[in-house]
Amino acid sequence: MRSPHPFAGNPLDRGERERRDEAWIAAAQHAAGSRFLPFKDLEVLLDEQPYPRLGWRDGERIRAAAPAAEAMFLGLLEGAAHFAVDLSGGPEAATRAAAAPGGHYTDCRTAGGVLAAPEAGIVAHARSHLDWHRRHRYCSGCGQPTAAQRGGQVRACPACRAQHFPRTDPVVIAVVGDPATDRCLLGQSRGRLSRLRMYSALAGFVDQGETIEEAVAREVMEEAGIRAVNVRYHSSQPWPFPCSLMIGCLAEAATTTIRMDDEEMAAVHWFERREVLLALAGDSEVLSVPGPIAIAHHLIKAWATRERF
Repeated sequence: MRSPHPFAGNPLDRGERERRDEAWIAAAQHAAGSRFLPFKDLEVLLDEQPYPRLGWRDGERIRAAAPAAEAMFLGLLEGAAHFAVDLSGGPEAATRAAAAPGGHYTDCRTAGGVLAAPEAGIVAHARSHLDWHRRHRYCSGCGQPTAAQRGGQVRACPACRAQHFPRTDPVVIAVVGDPATDRCLLGQSRGRLSRLRMYSALAGFVDQGETIEEAVAREVMEEAGIRAVNVRYHSSQPWPFPCSLMIGCLAEAATTTIRMDDEEMAAVHWFERREVLLALAGDSEVLSVPGPIAIAHHLIKAWATRERF
């Protein structure tokens, strides 16, 4: 097993057995040892001293600051229940009270780059979970308000009795190499026009009825007009923006003439291995690549260093 990417490595036992008991969940929210991780507008509370770490608070502090806030059960660690709680929409004084002393709310991308791997994994779980609940308060079947059950593992509709479960969206992301010319294919989406040297692996959502290999081949053909073959799985990464699983792959090119989709992509180019290695070291004048927080960095590095797997 490779070392987990940022946002992977969540150490919590998700408590499948415990969360079936609504009385246990209610009691755990008031237990002295339970821990609560506050969020505000999907930013996570961090404490900075003596080093960046998650800003866990006890239940008494949270109830005093925001008595109506709904806590979502994340899991168990060393016997203690851990919850995420969204303080958005409440009084500003309440969010400040929960953060004191010394805590501050931080964008989760930033948090993922400074936290230890296990804590970044908790952030991925908590952020995706809270965001899903924010966006699914009403039943997609009948439109009535839903209620969280099983500690947030499901939202149930009291009107039509439908149950709605949090979803993870699978995304393939691939570096395509051309063995004949020792180059790899990287692209720049329309959203990155302000960063003209930044190129990344090609990526897209897995469609219904597709395998991972088929999704890679389709996305590479759609975005670059290149036929990708010999698709191999490399690694995966939770990406909580809002709730994706990045499925990292390497592939080989069966064709090399680029026919870019100029509605979705700003640029697609072949890059020589020497230039990619310079970019990974931060020494290229023509190319920059995503940093280590992103799985794209590790896929590009795997290709550039001829990683065996």
